[in-house]
Amino acid sequence: MFKGFYTVASGMLAQQRRTDMLTNNMANANTPGFKADQSSMRAFPDMLLQRFGQTEVPVTDGLKLPNNTVVGHLNTGVYMQEAMPNFLQGDLQQTENKTDVALMDVNVPGKGNGGKGSLFFTVQNQNGEKRYTRNGNFTLDSQGFLTAGNGFYVLDDKGQRIHQANDQFTISESGDLTGKNGERAHLGIGYAENPNRMIKEADGLYRTETGTPLVDASTRPDVRFKTQQGFLERSNVDESRTMTDMLSAYRAFEANQKVLQAYDKSMDEAVNQVGKV
Repeated sequence: MFKGFYTVASGMLAQQRRTDMLTNNMANANTPGFKADQSSMRAFPDMLLQRFGQTEVPVTDGLKLPNNTVVGHLNTGVYMQEAMPNFLQGDLQQTENKTDVALMDVNVPGKGNGGKGSLFFTVQNQNGEKRYTRNGNFTLDSQGFLTAGNGFYVLDDKGQRIHQANDQFTISESGDLTGKNGERAHLGIGYAENPNRMIKEADGLYRTETGTPLVDASTRPDVRFKTQQGFLERSNVDESRTMTDMLSAYRAFEANQKVLQAYDKSMDEAVNQVGKV
């Protein structure tokens, strides 16, 4: 009986975590460059139940031999193994803002994610640590540095912060940035051969497992991309599909809840009714 409580509780916890993930996806449906998370459910290993008994052998001194009978397998529940981002390219939205840049995958080979890699803008936090993002909603700070929406500095292909006198600059499809006064820079585009190994952080940021910087995409002849100024890559969240999945997760949680209530009622009768006999 108590094993049933554990199995039902694991199902409720798994669906609750899945609902939290889907809710976060829905909340970021309008966040530029956001990559929706996908869940992976997995069952705990089954338990093999056996009944231990004894068989009496009709001999003079009496002899009892152990007798184990297989009852069957018992499922011990399910859990959400992991949540992995879907790095599928999002649609482009025109903003006509010169500091907005969309990164488009043209040919990005890789090992993970169905043999497809991914590209990222390279940014730097206040501690000098590199992070990666698909959100090209940039702006110039008070000192003239090109920054991401979270205040991180946008880096060029040499790992240096990009400085411009004003926002009247142009960005070519290859990522070359040319300022009004002749300032030049090339956007630092990081290439991840297996994006599934990237670690997701808050604000649409990613980092590598070991802290080693990603390879610059411009140095890879087999990698091709385009940058589009005045555009933003939209979130790749499928709102209708996400809403359907949320309802499905809620119904699964509700079903487990009903089973839990049935177990609780059975235990109540066992204690208060059978115990009186």
